[in-house]
This record gives sequence, structure tokens and C-alpha cells, in this order.
Amino acid sequence: MKAVLTDEQGKNLLQLARQTIAERLEQQVQWEAAQDEALDTAEYGTFVTLKIKGALRGCIGNLLPSGSVVEGVKRNAISAAFHDSRFSPLTAAELEQVEIDISVLSQPQVLEYRDGADLISKLRPGIDGVILRLDGASATFLPQVWDQLPAPELFLGHLCRKAGLVDSAWKKSHPEIQIYQVQCFEEDET
Repeated sequence: MKAVLTDEQGKNLLQLARQTIAERLEQQVQWEAAQDEALDTAEYGTFVTLKIKGALRGCIGNLLPSGSVVEGVKRNAISAAFHDSRFSPLTAAELEQVEIDISVLSQPQVLEYRDGADLISKLRPGIDGVILRLDGASATFLPQVWDQLPAPELFLGHLCRKAGLVDSAWKKSHPEIQIYQVQCFEEDET
């Protein structure tokens, strides 16, 4: 995805996410937010991902804009930390260990394909995030998930499973597929 935000704006969003979580945990964070009108008005889908020692600890987001990037990051930081049903709520002790990633999404586009082989040939591992929809079920994987599931068949099988479908639904049932790209900002490892 072509960069839509600067590195400085990304750093501000990461600090905003950490501050938002810290405030919910009633902890003090020494950070003064720089006013950035562009962030207050820019509208993109966003995801906030939390990891501890490289392991997923929470990930929540929205595929489409719902307010400004600032509003989306705040909302998704709280949701990733305290409302991801796969994990217990983040504790104050874990906050020091958590690494935060923020993904800013491009507008999802429908990917036309004939069959499973054609779908695989059109996906770009490491570049495309994928949304899969079939019979009322849906799921998405950010492009970063390709790092854990580099084989397209495996990636799509796990995506089907995440949606509550059988692993082979991507090649047998012709689900709707949309793709998007992200601009990712990650906290520097300490």
C-alpha cells in the first residue's frame, strides 16, 4: 500500500494506543500528544494488534472507516486489550511487556476468480489482506498473517476455519473474496 501516513504520524498513533490502554488500566503515561489535524480527519479502516514476546495477545479492528483514524485506533486498542474473546483482559503487569502494531487499511476490493487455482494465482502473499465471505460467515487475515501461514492453501484453509467453515470451503464453495493492503506501524522492540 502506498504510504498514506508519515512515520511520525504512525509513531503518534502507537503512543496514542498505548496511552489509551494505560488510561483504562488507570496507569500514568508520560506522553504529550502532538495535535495532528490530518490524523483527526483521515478516515481508514484500522486494526490494533497486541503481542507479548511475539505471541498474539489481542487483535481487533474495522475493515472500513468508522470515524477518524484517531477514533478507530482508540476504540480498537481498548477492544484488543480488553474485549478480544480469545484472551482474558490485559492486566497492568502485561502492559509493560506488550508490543503494539497498528495497521491502516486500504479500501477492500473484490477479487474476481474462476476457481481455487485461479484464486491462489491472484493472491499476493505478504501483500494482500484477505476477507472471505460465504453463506453469512466471514473472516479476515491481515497481510502480516502470511508470515505464519506462507502457503496460500494453508492461509485460505485457516481463514475458512476462522470463519467457522470447513478448511476446503475456499476451493469447493467459491466464497466472495476481497483483498486490501495495509500500512503497518510497529513499536520499536525494547
